[in-house]
Amino acid sequence: LHDPGEKSLILMRTREGHEGGSVRVLREMLGGLPDADEVLVKRADWWAAAADRPQWPRDFAGRVRWTDKPVLVHPISGEEYDLQEHGRLEETDPDSIAARSLEHFRRLHEACEGDLRKTLLAFWRFGPELDEDEDNEKLGALWTQLPADSRVPDHSIWEHLDLVSAFAGAFAGDARGEVALLTMTIGPVQPFIAAARSTSDLWAGSHLLSRLAWETMRPLIEALGPDAVLFPRLRGIPQVDLWLIEQGVPSRLFGKASWKGSASADENPLFAAALPNRFVALVPAGRARELAESSTQAVRDWIRAKGREALERLLEAAGEPVDDRLHCFGQLERQLKGFPEVYWASVPFTLIDHSPDGKRVTGTERLARALAPFHGAAAGAPSGFLASPAWQVLQQDISWQDGTNFWTPNPGTLYPALYDLVERVLAATKAVRPFEQVRETGWKDSITGEAEWLTTDPDQLERSYRQQTDTLWARIAEKRPAWARPGEHLGALSMLKRLWPTRFAQEAGKAVGRNFGRFVVSTHTMALAHQLDRWLEHGALTTEGFVEALERIGREDRSIALPPRIVKRYRGQAKALEDARGLLALMEAAQETEDAAEAESLRRVVQDTLKQGVKDEEKAGFRLETYYGLLLMDGDRMGALLAEGGGVRFQECFHKTIREQFEHRAQHNEQLKQYGEMPRPPSPGRHMAISGALNDFALHVVPHIVQREYLGRLLYGGGDDVLAMLPVADLLPAAARLRDAWSGQTRLIGQDDSDSFRRRLKLEKGHALLDGRLLRMMGEKATASAGLVVAHHQAPLARVLRELRAAERGAKDEGDRNALQIRVLKRSGGALQLTLKWSQLATLRKLYAFLREPDVSRRAVYHCLQWLRDLPEPKGDAKMLASLLAYQLRRQAGKKSTADHHDVERLASDIARLAIEQQGPLEWTGNFLSVAEFLARETRASSQFAQRSERDEGEAA
Repeated sequence: LHDPGEKSLILMRTREGHEGGSVRVLREMLGGLPDADEVLVKRADWWAAAADRPQWPRDFAGRVRWTDKPVLVHPISGEEYDLQEHGRLEETDPDSIAARSLEHFRRLHEACEGDLRKTLLAFWRFGPELDEDEDNEKLGALWTQLPADSRVPDHSIWEHLDLVSAFAGAFAGDARGEVALLTMTIGPVQPFIAAARSTSDLWAGSHLLSRLAWETMRPLIEALGPDAVLFPRLRGIPQVDLWLIEQGVPSRLFGKASWKGSASADENPLFAAALPNRFVALVPAGRARELAESSTQAVRDWIRAKGREALERLLEAAGEPVDDRLHCFGQLERQLKGFPEVYWASVPFTLIDHSPDGKRVTGTERLARALAPFHGAAAGAPSGFLASPAWQVLQQDISWQDGTNFWTPNPGTLYPALYDLVERVLAATKAVRPFEQVRETGWKDSITGEAEWLTTDPDQLERSYRQQTDTLWARIAEKRPAWARPGEHLGALSMLKRLWPTRFAQEAGKAVGRNFGRFVVSTHTMALAHQLDRWLEHGALTTEGFVEALERIGREDRSIALPPRIVKRYRGQAKALEDARGLLALMEAAQETEDAAEAESLRRVVQDTLKQGVKDEEKAGFRLETYYGLLLMDGDRMGALLAEGGGVRFQECFHKTIREQFEHRAQHNEQLKQYGEMPRPPSPGRHMAISGALNDFALHVVPHIVQREYLGRLLYGGGDDVLAMLPVADLLPAAARLRDAWSGQTRLIGQDDSDSFRRRLKLEKGHALLDGRLLRMMGEKATASAGLVVAHHQAPLARVLRELRAAERGAKDEGDRNALQIRVLKRSGGALQLTLKWSQLATLRKLYAFLREPDVSRRAVYHCLQWLRDLPEPKGDAKMLASLLAYQLRRQAGKKSTADHHDVERLASDIARLAIEQQGPLEWTGNFLSVAEFLARETRASSQFAQRSERDEGEAA
């Protein structure tokens, strides 16, 4: 309540100033602040401003009337956006804006019936969301991005208010008024997620891990408030919204939340794994250990309770009594003991000596001693941020010969040093993991091979479950096949993951008042996605024998998940969608039956039905698609971005009015010039900005691209990690679109306004505009790498996941980041591998677009590979390779017009130019051609790959 949200719009435009308008009325309405708390709030404001705002010389004319020169600076890339071209903010009425802001917060207060705790939570959650009815000035998306400081417009007023509130709450919660940084992390991450037999297991592992992260931070949030967590940003996270409702925030305020209105699990962000496995918080210094230990105990208590609930459901389904004396309850307790692993570290601001009022740093000797061992410095010698040129400039009153001097720093300025220290202490803590050996002597879990499988009879563990038919799991496989396949026997953690989709769907359904059915798409569904789409588009006609086949497999309940784009496109065609699910049920039955003739008969019905969706001339060669794609994308150097600040220079953060003065003074002051050109260290505001960008990317943009623009299914989208399943035809364009979205730039995939789903998302200048919402992305300097795997739908998922993670590592290591690696796992054996920079992806797509043409010989690449063997390696000259390749490609085109349309000379030249940059140009060219040929062959049946037909304007509604 010390600054209004509209501060930048009314600054120097009203008589009472920004502290005398809406915030003064709100303070009076809420009963005012005691003097002691007022002191804490002022100190919190000073420290927050110092932590987030780069300093400039005192004598600069620092007044910036932002509405006259509305500029925003991207906090991660440093890119500047001049908003003047989008409207004249100086024409807005400041009194009207202040009145609308006051009314917005008054409504929130009244909704909470005067309860201060509920009001705090409502202000935190909905303050940045101005209701359309209140937005008479039509500020729209700008309200969420309004700057905290018009002179340094690289962080929003909401991030500043969050940080001030976090500091103030931590000051007030400590007996001595001191604060500390606390960071916590849980694990193991990758082994827990990767232990999967199905896509459902894969989703469950990632979603359950995200939920564990929430349950870890929950006790801290209940003690201090959600604003205490600096990273990740919690505002707008659906799981946090449910908690807010539990705390008494009126549920009607969430009426426009996306999770509230999504009837399908595919669309509902509650089903997205939105939280990373670590967090950073500001806490009362004297309570850091207590909060960390209570959080650790809380998450372990939660997992044990969920484990017991799942086991009870399992026993009930098997017809067993729920009795604590059963052996499986002891196994459950033993196997879940100490899970998850939790590590924490805390660093107090008391390592910084400061004046009694907190305005001035008076010494850093203790902080220097704490940092020295981690940087290899002599005891007490400055290291890390304390040894940086920036701190040398800022640490004391310096008066240069030209009269330049800076404001004296307060402890907030040293946030980079404290963050560096707490991260290093955490890393050291994780390096000395405590380990307690657990004795597991019986037959092991069939997925992990580590813990014993759960049983009601310990004697059954003495021999292989393959020799037994009366186990708990054998009965479950018969009665609840979604929980266990024949032969599967699971331990505690595997059981929790296997039942989590069912358990969470029930929990989410209760929260939103809906019934969520099966929602994880299978691999064979994904392989057939494009053929299903074409079949639906061309009338969804079924073949003779379709109804009889369904009756034969006896599946009345066909709750089989379809790709979300298909469900949305054909929402008004219930019978067609039901028949689509029937086709997939037939495919499932064909895979499960041991009768080879029956399996072939069922597949034939599916093939003959889907054949109705292609042209007559294509029917003779029609076959069912059997390959699908997996994509794993990961932000590059995210740890360094958080720890080092991202490389944005100090002077890039300033408003151009301040920057012009800075650059003019720096022409004659080398020290000032060096300071301005230095990379800015990390700050809380930047951490919040990064977290906010990651949240918006994962919760809104990624699902839209994967599940609306393309026929994919998102399996995991938490922060900078994306794991998605896509049909082969969509794999590369979706990957390129995600890479564009990561940076908020349109580079690899052009804006497609012909598709009603794609035109809803626009990417520009480090931001995404999705359905009218302005979302900050990571900016043009942020890069990401991806691993892509094409595999047969019956390939063991564990192997496919290993290849996927290896491909992602290969993109970072072999591709030197900002790259992708494609691996093709052939059903017949063998594999193909290709590493590309993102900018080179267009050439691959052009090649397989050419190879996919009906009149291009299917042996085109085979012939090219044959003559490649006899060529000498090109020595830095691509002309010969380009000429020969163009000749071969033109020969393989049945029509001259096809070769001309695809400009094979230009295409061959591009391939040759890329090839000579590689260590083995000819081997690389062979790989490039082979991967393109495989992708073209697998997508020939989906010849409309790049030709999405527009159904009608209402399909995206």
